[in-house]
Amino acid sequence: MEKLELHGFNNLTKSLSFNIYDICYAKTEQQQRRYIEYIDEMYNAKRLTQILTDVNAIIGAQILNIARQDYEPQGASVTMLISEGHVPDSVSNHETPGPIPESVVAHLNKSHITVHTYPESHPYGGISTFRADIDVSTCGRISPLKALNYLIHSFESDIVIMDYRVRGFTRDISGQKHYIDHEITSIQNYISDVMIDRYQMIDVNVYQEKIFHTKMILKDFNLDNYLFDTDKDALTPDEREAIQKKLKQEMSEIFYGRNYRLRR
Repeated sequence: MEKLELHGFNNLTKSLSFNIYDICYAKTEQQQRRYIEYIDEMYNAKRLTQILTDVNAIIGAQILNIARQDYEPQGASVTMLISEGHVPDSVSNHETPGPIPESVVAHLNKSHITVHTYPESHPYGGISTFRADIDVSTCGRISPLKALNYLIHSFESDIVIMDYRVRGFTRDISGQKHYIDHEITSIQNYISDVMIDRYQMIDVNVYQEKIFHTKMILKDFNLDNYLFDTDKDALTPDEREAIQKKLKQEMSEIFYGRNYRLRR
């Protein structure tokens, strides 16, 4: 798409919702408590503030205000109000993966970045799941998709679900309305080949409504990566098989958005 000559400011709103899931097996109630404590420590409000500050830095925005909160018994939230930074002429929204930290340049205008965490455990099945939701909303020239590659590299998770939506319209110097200012066929085009090779991916796109949806689930499964405070060698073959089945069921339910028959 050719560069638009706009009448005034770019009034399009571009919103990216980025959700990650990490799943593990914590056998006992004590192990589940330790898992929650571990997650709350790893992703407390202070740490999340630093993550969002890094995201803010790589997209070239200015922080106007930060609100953060650790919740009881678990979870945390951070919200940043941000304003635009300098956007060089070389920056574009072409369907290519954005660079990783220290080489991304973009901007936001009077918008926001938020993150919320949701650690939880199955009441009796030993499965524990951690979810983090990050929302980046921009008004102006650059799409938040340019920060997506950094986010995926920062959160190498079992499941990633992304939604991108362009809202509103902006006018060019002739008065014609434009409902999107860059070409896009898939969110996948903004993700590096390294990550695409690691994940099974599904797209659901509604082009006429400027709605784009992509979800990813890891292709390879290694039980060692999913055991929390549990030694695989201490488990019998039957126990390993049962745990693996529970983990894969949890991942499938999240990925496909529907429940299967619960097993005790």
